[in-house]
Amino acid sequence: MKKVVAVAGVLATVVALGGAAAASKPLTGAAFSDFTVAATPPNPPGTVCPGSPLCYNGAAEPAIGVSPAGRFYGASENGLGGGTLAWTSSDNGLHYASTPSPDDVSAGSDSTGAEAGLEPGGGDTDVAVATARNAAGNYNAYVASLSLANIDVSTSTDNGTSWVLNPATALPIDDRPWIAATGASKVCISYLTAPGVLLPQAGLHVQCSLDAGRTFPQVADAYDNSTVGLNASQGGSRTGNLIFDPANPARIYTVFAYENIEDNANQNALLHNVGIAASSDGGLTWHDYPVRLNPDVTAKYDNQFVNVAVDAAGTVYVAYSDNSAVSYQYSTDHAQTFSAPITVSQGTDTAVMPWLAAGDAGKVDLVYYQAVGDAGNPETAPATVAWKVVMAQSLLAATAAPALTYATVNPVVHQGGVCEGGALCTGNRDLYDDFGVEASPVTGLASIIYSDDQYQNDANHKPNPVTGCTPDKNDTSPCNHTNIATQTTGQGIYATKRK
Repeated sequence: MKKVVAVAGVLATVVALGGAAAASKPLTGAAFSDFTVAATPPNPPGTVCPGSPLCYNGAAEPAIGVSPAGRFYGASENGLGGGTLAWTSSDNGLHYASTPSPDDVSAGSDSTGAEAGLEPGGGDTDVAVATARNAAGNYNAYVASLSLANIDVSTSTDNGTSWVLNPATALPIDDRPWIAATGASKVCISYLTAPGVLLPQAGLHVQCSLDAGRTFPQVADAYDNSTVGLNASQGGSRTGNLIFDPANPARIYTVFAYENIEDNANQNALLHNVGIAASSDGGLTWHDYPVRLNPDVTAKYDNQFVNVAVDAAGTVYVAYSDNSAVSYQYSTDHAQTFSAPITVSQGTDTAVMPWLAAGDAGKVDLVYYQAVGDAGNPETAPATVAWKVVMAQSLLAATAAPALTYATVNPVVHQGGVCEGGALCTGNRDLYDDFGVEASPVTGLASIIYSDDQYQNDANHKPNPVTGCTPDKNDTSPCNHTNIATQTTGQGIYATKRK
């Protein structure tokens, strides 16, 4: 979309680089437990995977969050209006149990009862977890999702046993919600609104709740009147995730790829810049800064999506793909200035859809889909091109020589084209638009949630009988499903155990 207006893996290589990948060499391995999670319905809530013959689903474009105690939450969408599936892990990601999901959505109702049993909406799912316990001693979990009319936020106060819905957005024409949480009950969402009759220009709006998602009275526009903000709102943009600084929860960040205003007349111009919006007062006011400016208007950085993470020291990391390679940049001054780009993906292999998890100071995990070889334009890649899930890790990420190490998490999740145009896609969209990674603060080890359209039938993966996934349906939507891969050995990004 040109303008958005509205298995066991083996840790194989280590490189030291600054701006571009250097020669790699073998390194001791790390392993992952890889499995498919269960859909509810048709299977009952509480189905634990791996270990059940009911571990299959048909959802895609998943998201993941984790509590300070190491409880993970995952969610994945069944499509706009089709509902959202959710799962939780109480053992640092080794097993995930499905949460209640009547009518393909989590149980609950809004304050009027008008959307009882209809949340989240099933489009553009994201997950956040509180950083402090609620009155019952649990960490609130939140699932945001896009409905036809608005953005819904479902809240669980009881470790995923039940969910309560509240439609969240106050502004019309919303798109691509993201969610972040801090403390016991503060949760914020961000979303892009389109220019049109009701609004003169696009806005990146952030709404915040202080009552665990029941109401969202605080509304602000993260696009300011700076050159970056005006270009993003009037030239065109596509937004990335929203995140709080764990070192200072008054600080909150969101990221975006954007064009310049003068690009409006140029049909060849793409989203060739990366920017970040930063708030130091809990989302009340925002300031926009450039991360990467590229004078080549045919460059493209919304592939898919720009992603931001913040480590325990407050260092900000921004990752993105140019539709060929994945890179990141870091900031030690609260996003006012950034390092030079550091290329993460290896060699000529095409890499898209990066997602970051940041842990202790300077420690990050970064996952992405990587083609085996140069795929050219990912959207038109031939059927011979295989895509895999890769996790890169650095324990020196806030330096010019981050000594990245790599793990192939799943060697083949899709073959052929990878459509990145969102709802306007005309090709294969089985990998949808993004996936995610978080690390347990207790073990330091990663849990990755991702999309896969390959037929598998083994102890940890079952083909979906509802959609008719059979061996001949590889690389087609009947075999599309959500998998989780949790790291079981190797280095983590938290050095100390926490409770």
